[in-house]
Amino acid sequence: MTVSNETMKRAVLVGLIGADIQMSKSPALHECEGTLQGLDYRYELLDLAERGLPATALPALLAEMEARGFAGSNITHPCKQTVIEYLTDLSDDARMLGAVNTVVFDNGKRIGHNTDWYGFYENFRRGLPNVLRHRAVLLGAGGAGVAVAHAAMKLGIEHLAIFDQDIARSTKLAEDLNRRFSAERAFAITDVGKAMRTADGLIHATPTGMKNHPGLPIEESWLESHHWVADIVYMPLVTELLALATRIGCRTLPGGGMTVFQAAAAFKLFCGIEPDAERMSSHFTELCRAS
Repeated sequence: MTVSNETMKRAVLVGLIGADIQMSKSPALHECEGTLQGLDYRYELLDLAERGLPATALPALLAEMEARGFAGSNITHPCKQTVIEYLTDLSDDARMLGAVNTVVFDNGKRIGHNTDWYGFYENFRRGLPNVLRHRAVLLGAGGAGVAVAHAAMKLGIEHLAIFDQDIARSTKLAEDLNRRFSAERAFAITDVGKAMRTADGLIHATPTGMKNHPGLPIEESWLESHHWVADIVYMPLVTELLALATRIGCRTLPGGGMTVFQAAAAFKLFCGIEPDAERMSSHFTELCRAS
């Protein structure tokens, strides 16, 4: 009997658990790369809001995925922290960050990973090579800020000044980083303008600049041509902050790369195949422009 190539394709079923995730580009991004890798790759959204479920339904959704044979799942708001208690084990980075965005199901085990920090790390490493890393300002100490700050430490930024509207949150993040990396390199600040005067660059990790949160996260006068600017917002691809930085002459890093590289890392965890990150990046740009 002749078996077609289509029949022989390895099936990989993965998903995303979170609330209000219908606009996510993860299904298209993952499925396109999976197909090009010769897989029968399917990515489903398990949307709490769409199903009318509370966040407490998370363990039931994890059980549903296991019962249906999922290889794993991405995890997003509001479940990145709460999912931890339902997992068997954590990667070192997930344990340090106290947040999980990727779960792998492996013979009855649930292993939590965090690829968010790697997404920023790899995007920065490729997109801003050879920039000065002595002093940087980080705006935002929420979930995204925590992952980005971890990456900043691994990138070798010597002095990270962290600002958040909630000073307790930025203080805790700085303390966690200094304990984790055994050095006094992170500091909570209240005066961003003053910190920018001695900074090499700015990392933006708040929702400001997104389509539903337009505007600039800083005063225009604080930005100078010698600064580099890294944004994690990717909708739109060019935020008001990046547009301003480009006009001034700053080196810039768009946020789309962080999304692509965290997805690429999750893809490899799910199926054990190294994805083509450059190809995924091109596809992601197409998806954003079409939306």
